[in-house]
Amino acid sequence: MLGFLAGAALAGAQAPLSWPILLFVGLPVLFRLFDGCRGPIGGALLGWAAGLGYFAADLFWIVEPFMVDAARFGWMAPFALAGMAGGLALFWAAAFGLARAVWPPGPSRVLVLAALWTFADYARAHVLTGFPWGLPAYAWIETPVAQTAALFGPHVLGFLTLVAGLSLGLATWRGATMAAALVAAGWTFGMVRLAAPAPERTEPVIVRLVQPNARQEEKWLPGKDAEFFQRLIDLTRAPADPMPDVTLWPETAVSFVLDYDPAAQALAAAATGPAGRLITGIRRVELWPQGQVWFNSLAVLAPDGAEQGIYDKHHLVPFGEYIPKAGLVARLGIPGLETLTGGGFSPGPGPRLVAPPGLPPFLPLICYEAIFPDGARAPGGRPEWIVQLTNDAWFGEVSGPYQHLAQARARAIEQGVPLARAANTGISAMIDARGEIVESLGLGRAGYIDVALPGALPPTLYFMLGDWPGLAAIAFIFVLTVTNFYGGISLTRQR
Repeated sequence: MLGFLAGAALAGAQAPLSWPILLFVGLPVLFRLFDGCRGPIGGALLGWAAGLGYFAADLFWIVEPFMVDAARFGWMAPFALAGMAGGLALFWAAAFGLARAVWPPGPSRVLVLAALWTFADYARAHVLTGFPWGLPAYAWIETPVAQTAALFGPHVLGFLTLVAGLSLGLATWRGATMAAALVAAGWTFGMVRLAAPAPERTEPVIVRLVQPNARQEEKWLPGKDAEFFQRLIDLTRAPADPMPDVTLWPETAVSFVLDYDPAAQALAAAATGPAGRLITGIRRVELWPQGQVWFNSLAVLAPDGAEQGIYDKHHLVPFGEYIPKAGLVARLGIPGLETLTGGGFSPGPGPRLVAPPGLPPFLPLICYEAIFPDGARAPGGRPEWIVQLTNDAWFGEVSGPYQHLAQARARAIEQGVPLARAANTGISAMIDARGEIVESLGLGRAGYIDVALPGALPPTLYFMLGDWPGLAAIAFIFVLTVTNFYGGISLTRQR
């Protein structure tokens, strides 16, 4: 129970609370409890209990999608939360169990648990399509420490965060000094980076972010879809001086299918004015020999409605946009899943840059593709900005949208480029190359903001090297700790 509560306390370090001080409450408690475990099984049970508490508290918003149509899907909500929290907690259980199996005496045992915990989080970011939500690094998003993600990325920053928090569990001056030194170093680097002048573009680009605030339970209702489409048109046509160069609409912003309603498509594109461009989320269908194949797409439209760029979402949400092993699930006859087992979306070929005429090349991300650090890198060179179109109406209004925004901010820091975010019900925002919010529209509001696209920073170390050098360094520290110096890395002079 104490492990469960300590894990739940760690969730308070994530958005919307964003209280990183809770890291230095939950992590020392877990370390002391772990020190008293009996064998790998005891360690694994503690890790699973802590993970269950953490993911249940951090992901409780996951019940919200099932409440949109509660009559059909509401019965699934408790099973979804329990299954997701319990399943993700298995990664922590594996890390804690293995750490207990090689648990050395001495202060270096902090490194053992921190390293294996980091690799467990890296594994959950990739196994079974991956779900790297709520990584320890995101606890720092409202502080200067988050800027160190430009050097190391989220996994190494997460490792250093765990080392700092677990070191307090040693209950020694040496442990406290280690924790203070790590936080102070990260804070100092962040302050220096934030104090530098913000970069500006040599060629200004004005971006309009449109937020229609179409509630998910109403979005596809007959009559309501026309109302929301007209709202998008009216917000896009709103006068400004100067008029925007490009307008962003959210994920699946319109009910029509790309190229299947030319009049509506032309009307949407023309709303931007004769010199504007529209980037919108839209469904797309292709006719293949096996039948219709659907895509969740982003389209760039010229003022006359002509397509100037297409991107198909490649990282789809399991059980949300498609059903794994759909044939098997269909035979089970689970109520409410008939639509997805009978079709669903197909994945696009992968990340890529989109470079429409007259606009700086950008990396498109649709919805939760922004939670994957390695998904923010694409073949074809470095983008000048990132465009995220999302529909966070699925996430409720308590924690999910804030956590999703925090992870989008992390992508901007890691890549050193601005990120423009159009969300259906919020939070829409322009984020600069250091992850700072330039301007935003809050939850549950219909409106728009016009904002100049910030400039990009020079390529970050993380952009150039990625995750592997940092992970290799962590692996080296782990091996060195449990083999060459099994009794712990000595901090005193050897005789």
